[in-house]
Amino acid sequence: MENPYKTLGVKENASEEEIKKAYRDMVKKYHPDQYRNNPLSKLAEERLAEINEAYDYITKNRFSGRSWNTGGQTNSRNWNTSGDFGGDPEFSNISSNINSGNLDYAETLLNRISNRNAKWYYLMGVLNLKRGRYDVAYSHIENAVNMDPGNDEYRNTLNRMNMSNSTYRNNAYNSGYGGDANLCNTCSCLCCADSCCECMGGDCIPCC
Repeated sequence: MENPYKTLGVKENASEEEIKKAYRDMVKKYHPDQYRNNPLSKLAEERLAEINEAYDYITKNRFSGRSWNTGGQTNSRNWNTSGDFGGDPEFSNISSNINSGNLDYAETLLNRISNRNAKWYYLMGVLNLKRGRYDVAYSHIENAVNMDPGNDEYRNTLNRMNMSNSTYRNNAYNSGYGGDANLCNTCSCLCCADSCCECMGGDCIPCC
C-alpha cells in the first residue's frame, strides 16, 4: 500500500469526516456478510484488510499530527527548521511560527511574499510536512534544494523524506500489502467474477 489515502479513495487533504465516510462506505461494500458462501470471500477479506490497514494508519498518524509517509516513526515536531536564515528577520519569524505550530499564520505570511526564493520554498515545504501533505512538501523542498544546492539543511531534509518514504514502502510490503497492483488485481477479479455470474443469471456481488 503505497498511499493509504489512495486505498480509501480520498485526497490527502481530505477532512476527518470525509475519511471516515469513505472508510465506512468501503467497509460496507467489502464486509464479510456480503460474501457468505461466495467464492470471492477470500479476495474480499484481503481487500477489507487493506482498507482497515489504511484507515488505521491514517488515524494513528495524520490526526495526531504525523506525516503519512513516515510509517509513524517521525513525529511532525521533528521536521522543525533550524531558524537560521542568514539574518533575514521575515523568514526567521515565519520559521519560528512553523516550529511553534502556528501554521495558518505562517502560511499567511509566506503567501504575502512575492520573491519566492529557496528560503520560501523550504519553509513552505516544512509547513506542508507538518500538515501531512507529503507530495506538496516534497515538491517545495526539492525546489529549494535545486535553487540552493549548497544548503545542507535543505538537502538533509529532502534526504530524510526519501528515507522515510522508503521505510514506509518496505514496512507496507513486509506486512503483506503488496501495493496498488494487488488492489487492482483484487478489484479486477471481483468485477470479472460478478460479470460472469450475472451472465449466467446470478449475482456474485449483491451490492454492485
